[in-house]
Amino acid sequence: MTRVIAGTAGGRELRTPAGRGTRPTSDRVREALFSALEARDALSGARVLDLYAGSGALGLEAASRGAAEVTLVESDRAAASVIRDNAARLGLRVSVLPLTVTSALGGAARPLDLVFLDPPYDLPEESLGADLTALVSRGWLADQALVVVERSKRSAEPTWPAGLEPERGKKYGETVVWYAIHEEPASTKPG
Repeated sequence: MTRVIAGTAGGRELRTPAGRGTRPTSDRVREALFSALEARDALSGARVLDLYAGSGALGLEAASRGAAEVTLVESDRAAASVIRDNAARLGLRVSVLPLTVTSALGGAARPLDLVFLDPPYDLPEESLGADLTALVSRGWLADQALVVVERSKRSAEPTWPAGLEPERGKKYGETVVWYAIHEEPASTKPG
């Protein structure tokens, strides 16, 4: 059973897409991840993007814990429908885009504060690298935005493009969560 850990929908069950190979982030990993995010005050009022949303567990958890705006991108239409149903049942306001990550990142960008990338573990590193590069180059990240990548412990550390400064990786069993901060070049910062 997958559930929302804390916030307005804390303790409530999340339905997951049946038979789709979706791998929801475990409660243990989400609890540790969101504790770290709350410790750095990264959730309250944040604009959040959840790429490869799958069950929607990360984006819905962010919405439950006070994010101001949450957009979830999931190309599987049945999974996107389950995310919408979960959000409605839990009373969480989110946007769900039934698009590929490439299509979503190719659209009109708006600076975000927090981005989750939890792709299938078999997604090639080159594809993940292209997604990270698009986040930076297409203007999806506010200055000091946090990017969180979840991968298998057997995967290499993501190849971070210029503009994303890696912070750390934390292992949880089979999972590693990687963190990076977006730093705008000094020439583009206001003031």
